[in-house]
Amino acid sequence: PNCFLRPREAQKAADEAKACFAHIDGDHLTLLNVYHAYKENNEDPTWCYENFINSRALKSADNVRQQLERIMIRYSLKLCSTDFKSKAYYLNIRKAMLAGHFMQVAHLEHTGHYLTVKDNQVVHLHPSNCLDHKPEWVMYNEYVMTSKNFIRIVTDVRGEWLIDIGPHYYELSNFPNCEAKRVLERLYNKRERKTLEKNRKKNKS
Repeated sequence: PNCFLRPREAQKAADEAKACFAHIDGDHLTLLNVYHAYKENNEDPTWCYENFINSRALKSADNVRQQLERIMIRYSLKLCSTDFKSKAYYLNIRKAMLAGHFMQVAHLEHTGHYLTVKDNQVVHLHPSNCLDHKPEWVMYNEYVMTSKNFIRIVTDVRGEWLIDIGPHYYELSNFPNCEAKRVLERLYNKRERKTLEKNRKKNKS
């Protein structure tokens, strides 16, 4: 269910409330901000109502988080998280999310529209997104087909992460000839140069 409520009679107020949670890097982190605020306010339904938040959606998300935590404990998996105050907190979360969504990525073309990776479908950022800019690469949760094709719940990601996290999927021999492929080629070449330089310095020492 959608986390944000937008009643017809209070759309402006709902949009203003949503903007208070917005994160510059996109919707996934905006949703995380909502969850943090929900927990800080002791899961208060009144707080949810005042901020146009769907309390059932937040309760469901909290239940899933607790379930995942129990599964990790059962299998003796280490529970770890970057400190919330760390500069790397949101960065690490974006990388972690990309590890699960690396096949759901779109690239911004010079024409101003996005193409989904590999299948080259023209898509647009859904109007509900929280971004105030058009990142070169975005990962997305949903592909919505209407009169236009939209991608919804989007977050800014970096091209370097794609080749680090999903090297087999981003193998260039499997790519159609497109702008994204040429960008990835430059990233692979840059990484190779860095590796060669690192090895050269290592051999000298």
